[in-house]
Amino acid sequence: MSVARQSASQHASQPHSLAGAGTLSVRELSKRYPGGLLANDGITLEIRSGEVFGLLGPNGAGKTTLVKQIIGLLRPTSGQISLDGYDLVRDPAQARQLVTYLPQSSLPIDSLTLRQVVGLVGRIRGGDRAMVHRRATEMIEALELVPWADSLGIKLSGGVKRLVGFVMASVWPASLVILDEPTNDVDPLRRRLLWQQIRRLGRQGVSVLLVTHNVLEAEQSVDRLAVIDEGRIIAQGTPSSLKAPDRRCLRLRVNLIPGVEKPEIPQICRHHTLVGRRLHLLIDETDAGDAIQWARASIEHGIAEEYALGAATLEDVYIRLIGRDDALEMMVDRRGDA
Repeated sequence: MSVARQSASQHASQPHSLAGAGTLSVRELSKRYPGGLLANDGITLEIRSGEVFGLLGPNGAGKTTLVKQIIGLLRPTSGQISLDGYDLVRDPAQARQLVTYLPQSSLPIDSLTLRQVVGLVGRIRGGDRAMVHRRATEMIEALELVPWADSLGIKLSGGVKRLVGFVMASVWPASLVILDEPTNDVDPLRRRLLWQQIRRLGRQGVSVLLVTHNVLEAEQSVDRLAVIDEGRIIAQGTPSSLKAPDRRCLRLRVNLIPGVEKPEIPQICRHHTLVGRRLHLLIDETDAGDAIQWARASIEHGIAEEYALGAATLEDVYIRLIGRDDALEMMVDRRGDA
């Protein structure tokens, strides 16, 4: 066994929090498929040890292609990927040792109980039996999964299975944990618990790449994020830095009555987007009074049902950056607000 492979094997025998710092570095990464489709176009980003990094973007933006290249399932056309000093383009098999991954698709756990499948994955990852058991017990209790701990996977709901998948990816984490839409089908209460566990991974020194459409929740949980569209990173930074241009703005959200046409937008509006029945308007703080009057008039004239005025959020930044009315369609559909 080579020195590098021996080192990687030892590295995988313990959780990343005990194994030292690791950084994912992606440099000028591109992927062109046969036929000419450019799925990734010069992507550059870095995820530091202990950092929760969000990757946001609409369907078809290039998120899945990027993840597949990081985990060694897809070879880049050009560019570099390194993790813990290992070249994952030259040796993609190394990614199996250095990355744990929660995909969007359902996991094949029907014939095993929650405890069994988590323990099995932890041992396969090289974990000590006693430590795997202790970590699994802690996470099962933290996510309030105890009532299903000894139930077969086939009997679990979609939301519980999603949480089990997270525990499988995190019970014995490698240097990098990739979570693809981890809150899908998860009820609001356990979503909060899940975000706490994601933050806990970061505190343990694990690097986390979070792929999500849930912009509002991600804003509270990520250290930094990148917005990707049409294969390119179009913005990158902390949530606060990305919201800086809107610091003196407010967001007016108006729920329209089904079947009505979009009303005439007031001149005080700096930017607006209609997603389903929800109209988002960005206004200056000084125009708050006029915005409320316009919203109330829309209700009185049978155009709108309700409105809410609040601080501009990362969601507003995301909508403006993508620049298309479909930017939030996937997220709205999942929240049931359309």
